[in-house]
Amino acid sequence: MFALSSLQAFAFAPAAIQVLAAGTWLRHRRHVPDQVLYLERGRVLLGIGQSGQMRHQLGAVEGPAWLDAAFVLQSRGSCLDMQADTEVRIAQVPQADFLRAVDELPEAARSLLQDMARAYCAQTELAVSRLSKDAEARCAQWLLRHAMPHEAGGLRVTLHLRKRLIAAQLGIAPETFSRVLRQLRDLGLIAGRGNVIDLPQPAALEVLAIG
Repeated sequence: MFALSSLQAFAFAPAAIQVLAAGTWLRHRRHVPDQVLYLERGRVLLGIGQSGQMRHQLGAVEGPAWLDAAFVLQSRGSCLDMQADTEVRIAQVPQADFLRAVDELPEAARSLLQDMARAYCAQTELAVSRLSKDAEARCAQWLLRHAMPHEAGGLRVTLHLRKRLIAAQLGIAPETFSRVLRQLRDLGLIAGRGNVIDLPQPAALEVLAIG
C-alpha cells in the first residue's frame, strides 16, 4: 500500500531540497504556495509570527514529517506561520505531483486522509483565531455565542461560571476580562450588573467580534 508518510513512497522525480538555517521562515499565513513541504530532518515551530519573531507558538514538528499537507488536501493556504527552530532539511514537492499521488490511493485511504485533514485544519484555525483576536473581539464573540432571548426582549447572557474560568476559556487574564466588560458597558454594548448581562446592541457587538 502507498505510504503517504514517507517521501520515498512517491514515484516521481526527486523534489527540490534545501538546507535552511534556524530562524528561517518556511511558511507565512494566508500565503498559498504551489508546493508541499516535507521536513526530512530538524525541528519547525508552528504558530503566529509577528515582527520577525514567533509571537505565539502552537506546536512544533520534528522531521521526518509533512508540514502543510493537510492544508493542501483541503485546498487552502496554511493558517500557521512556520519557522525553523534548528537547521532543517526541506524537500519541496509540487502540489500537482502530491495530489496525483494521493489520487492513486484506495478510496478508503483517500477518505480517511481527507477526514483527518479536515479535522486538523478546523482545530488549527480555531486555535489561531483565539490567539490572533484581541481581547475585546474574543469577549464579544463569547457573549454572542452564549446569549439567549429573554422575556423582556433582546438578548441576555447569564454567567454560570466564575469570571476567572471564563477568562481562562478566552485565553486572557481575569483582570483583562473585567476591564473589557467595563469598556463594553461604557460603550453601551452591554448592560446589567452581576451575573446577568444584557446585549442592547447585538449588531454592534457582532462587528466588534469580527476583530
